Amino acid sequence: MWMYDMYLVFLKLVIFLLMILVGVAFFTFFERKILGYIQI
Repeated sequence: MWMYDMYLVFLKLVIFLLMILVGVAFFTFFERKILGYIQI
């Protein structure tokens, strides 16, 4: 049971990190697009 709990915590941590990475990539992509529009 202890190993199962550790596995769940690890899984949640991985999902959390993936969400952060996707959010940062999305934000930088949109920021670049908006800056491009402003320059034009």
